[in-house]
Amino acid sequence: MKKILISNIAIILTVGLLTGCTTSQRQDTGMVAGGVLGGVAGSALSGGNTAATIAGAVGGGYVGRELAD
Repeated sequence: MKKILISNIAIILTVGLLTGCTTSQRQDTGMVAGGVLGGVAGSALSGGNTAATIAGAVGGGYVGRELAD
């Protein structure tokens, strides 16, 4: 339970910090959606590994931002 809580907090912080780096609302939306989906996918595929969850969130946020351009 503690591992899942830490993973979720890491996802929220990562997405929040990355959202502050963009100026377009469309890019923000794409990055947040990508980050959430990437974090969930990383957690599910790794069985709750924190590093994989964070990597999935960061990767998903990046892809979501680029696709929203």
